[in-house]
Order: sequence, then structure tokens, then C-alpha cells
Amino acid sequence: MAGVSMKDIRSRIKSMGSTRQITKAMEMVASSKLRQAQERAIASRPYFEVLYQTMHDIADANTDLSSPYVQPPRGEKTCFVVIAGDRGLAGGYNSNVLKLAVELMQGKDAMVLPVGKKATEYFKTHGVPLLNALYPVAETVNAGECFTMANGLCREYLKGTFDQVVLCYTNFVTVLTQEPGSLPLLPLSIVASEQKKEPRRMLTTYEPSSTAVFDAIVPEFLGGVIYGALRESLCSEQAARRTAMDSATKNADEMIADLSLQYNRARQSAITQEITEIVAGAEQ
Repeated sequence: MAGVSMKDIRSRIKSMGSTRQITKAMEMVASSKLRQAQERAIASRPYFEVLYQTMHDIADANTDLSSPYVQPPRGEKTCFVVIAGDRGLAGGYNSNVLKLAVELMQGKDAMVLPVGKKATEYFKTHGVPLLNALYPVAETVNAGECFTMANGLCREYLKGTFDQVVLCYTNFVTVLTQEPGSLPLLPLSIVASEQKKEPRRMLTTYEPSSTAVFDAIVPEFLGGVIYGALRESLCSEQAARRTAMDSATKNADEMIADLSLQYNRARQSAITQEITEIVAGAEQ
């Protein structure tokens, strides 16, 4: 009986050792991808900041900006752009952002533009209408596709397909902290600042008009926002996976230590029993 128990323990130790090798390898891969994702996120910020400042400059120069992108919502029909991951084993990364999106959809006539395999599969399974399913792999979505996505959203918004656009993504705070968040994209909430810079406003001329320039910049601006959110989400996914795999590796180490202790106790017990039987046989 002791032999069977020891064999079972040896098998479990070997299995946990194989699992530990996998989780450790995944942790190292996630760490490498995290560094790359952070670098790309930082590199994308200057372009977005310039566009954002330009739009504020136009708003400052026009108190009666008549762009359709800044008009109040016409109704409650909302398109949610939901960015999730392509794989699991990342802690609560996917479930948290999907849960947030579902909460925001309550009571609204909603449709979804999913980015990433997990988001696409989730909303298809739950029967939520999809605007399209052109971005099933979040990791491969580049800046050009983000601008294409933004142009499509603006086009459908102007057509009246939906009245609002909300972005759901995961904000990268630290390697250990990632927070799901939402950001209204359309209509825009950019307004003129309280303190106008009169000299700058007088020197700036927009052709053919400030509203036309503003409307032309909006898709570029939204593309930059979506790209930035995508980069934040990818950072968060890799950080969450790194943390999850690190925790799994530590748990595997603890289980191997406990199983080794059980094995040694079972082995010691078996040896003691054999010695006792030998001594008892010799006395007879």
C-alpha cells in the first residue's frame, strides 16, 4: 500500500514540475512582451497630445463651433468599442473589462465593436449585435487599423447608425495594478477654455474653415485615442499574465515542496515498517 502511495506522489511531483516549467516560461515571455508594449505606449503619446492640443486651439478660437461631433447625444443607441485579450491565463484581465462593458450596456440599445478574441467570442456567444468583427486578434492591430476603425466609427456616427461611442479598455497603472475603464469618444466633450489666448487666435487662420479642419481632425484624434487605449490594454494584459504566471509558479513550488515532504514521510514509514518486519522475523 505504501508503494502505491509513493508512486502516486512521485507522479504528482513530476506533473507539478512540468506545470512549473510552463508557467515559468510564460512568465518570462510576458515580461519580455511587457517591456516592448510599454515602449510602444510611450512612443504613441506625443502624436495624440499634438492632436488633442490642436482641437482645443480650434475650440478656443470658435465659441460657436458647429461640428456634428460636438452636438449633444441624439438618443441612447450606443456603440461600445471593447478591447480585451486574445488568450486567457492573465488573471482577471479579460473578465474585468468585459464585466465593465456589460454593466455600462444595461438599459441601453447597445452594439459592440470588439477588439481581441475574448471580446469577439464573448459578445457573439451572448447575442450582442456587432458593428463588425474585423479585429479578432488585438495583438496584431496596428496604428493604421486603429485609424481605419476610427474613420468607420465616425462615418457610421454621422449616418445615425448610433448616437454615442464609448471605449472600454484596461488602464495600465503599474505592473501589479491594472484598472478597467471607459472613455466616451462621441460626441466629443471638447469645449473652449475659460481663458482665451487672443493674440494666438488672431494669428491662426483655418482653411477652408475652422469647423472643416476640426471635422477632418476628429477621426485622426479618435484613432490616436483608440491606439493609445490598445497599447495600454496590451501592457495591462502582459502585466496581468506575468503576475498570474509568477503566482502560479510560486504555488507550484509550494506544492512540490509539500509533496516531497509527503513522499519522504511515506518512504520513511515504508522503511521503518520493513525494518520492523525484519526484526520481528529474526526474533522468531
